[in-house]
Amino acid sequence: MRKALLILLAGATPLFAQAPPDARPAPRERERPPEVREAKPPAEVRDQISTTQHTVTVGGTAINYTARSGTLVMKDEEGKPRASFFFTAYTRDGADPAKRPVTFTFNGGPGSSSVWLHMGAFGPKRVNYLDDAGHAAKPPYRLVDNEYSILDVTDLVFIDPVTTGFSRAIPFSDANKFHGVDADVQSVGELIRLWTTRYARWASPKFLAGESYGTTRAAGLSGWLGRQGFYVNGIVLISSILNFETTSFDTANDLGYVLFLPTYTATAWYHKRLSADLQNGTLENAIAMSEKYALGPYATALMQGDRLSNEERGNVAAHVANLTGLSRDFIERANLRVSLGRFDKELLRGQRRTVGRLDSRFTGIDKDAAGEAPEFDSSYAAIFGEYTAAFNDYVRRELKFETDLPYEILTDKVRPWNYDRAQNRYVDVAETLRNAMSQNPYMKVYVANGYFDCATPFSATRYTFARLNLDPEVRKNVSMSYFEAGHMMYIDRPSHARLKKDVSEFIRAASNVP
Repeated sequence: MRKALLILLAGATPLFAQAPPDARPAPRERERPPEVREAKPPAEVRDQISTTQHTVTVGGTAINYTARSGTLVMKDEEGKPRASFFFTAYTRDGADPAKRPVTFTFNGGPGSSSVWLHMGAFGPKRVNYLDDAGHAAKPPYRLVDNEYSILDVTDLVFIDPVTTGFSRAIPFSDANKFHGVDADVQSVGELIRLWTTRYARWASPKFLAGESYGTTRAAGLSGWLGRQGFYVNGIVLISSILNFETTSFDTANDLGYVLFLPTYTATAWYHKRLSADLQNGTLENAIAMSEKYALGPYATALMQGDRLSNEERGNVAAHVANLTGLSRDFIERANLRVSLGRFDKELLRGQRRTVGRLDSRFTGIDKDAAGEAPEFDSSYAAIFGEYTAAFNDYVRRELKFETDLPYEILTDKVRPWNYDRAQNRYVDVAETLRNAMSQNPYMKVYVANGYFDCATPFSATRYTFARLNLDPEVRKNVSMSYFEAGHMMYIDRPSHARLKKDVSEFIRAASNVP
């Protein structure tokens, strides 16, 4: 009964119907053995899509567009339903599909819906923040037209992977089959193929845009889609993570400590915790000094381990303290290795404040100042409520999609996540991307990095791309931008404006149409 209820809540016809408790089979049927009774076939699970018309002004131009919001049922080759995928697509009215780009967009997690890029970065509507830095307004929350939408340049399809948003496995008990690195890529890739076929967009310039774990998915899709003959013109990676070793603080892996150091420096610079020689200069200067030390003397020292002399250890602690705003004593007690949780708690401990993980410009207040790590991510807390309320209102009131299901913004229901071939080692899809770029040398990649992003640090992204071993002819297809903002740099108004400009120019250049 629970399975049927879940499907009914999704707005689809149930796979089976249970008879009322007082119903009885006809006398003749009661006389037949149960195994030979004729059962009615299950009702068909159908797509449920709402279509509405809208107008938005971007760059001074009014754009008439069609919004389609709802679920596509993904089936196996025998026609058996496997999942109901929720998506929202925006297509410009009157455009030539052969010349009009389409961008398939998703966030990460794993376990995140596409709400962040949808209602923050690229869609025709965005959350209305309190200020230009992106702090949350007081509830109730409001949406406004997104002046930095990229709908003027490309059609958009926002995809929620299974168990996120309104997307659900059929039956729901099979959801774990979609919760893994390879299964996720395959299912999202199949949804992209299905949407492209259903809406006749095979001739269009095609792009992928992912954020955070969505960049992991995008790199995986570059390989999976390529093997289906589905070549994309370009990939937009926002706050990228392709090699998980670069952000891990594990025993015997010092790479995370090295590659986080420049982000620690950026954060300390923002909160004015650096010494005068670094604080009085530009952010870029402080970062350059930090990255030079991190990839040189600091990395060498950590590799030396216990072979460091007391004098060398003291010198390293002093340098790291100068680059992080933390005390030399704290650095030494941390064995020269400060994990992210410790840094976020320690930097402003004297003010009884913590700094955010997604965006270290944000500060939080814990119960006490004596803990090991922050009680919560202050930057996530600042946006979670407004995005949740704004989308739930928007999808029903403006897009006219009705369901009683909860919209899973960022859920733990996808865990445990199956790391498939990456069991007992770090996930690394950088080689998948390299291979796809080599096979499709026209594919371009744009990477956006936030200096105050403590989830996917910019130095880790630079390290990963520097080690792709791309041929020089293909290497020039990669471009990067940096923003004085965090993981979701688009919540910052100046950064959002530049992101829109960069992504728009990237899509125009890579579309290869007049």
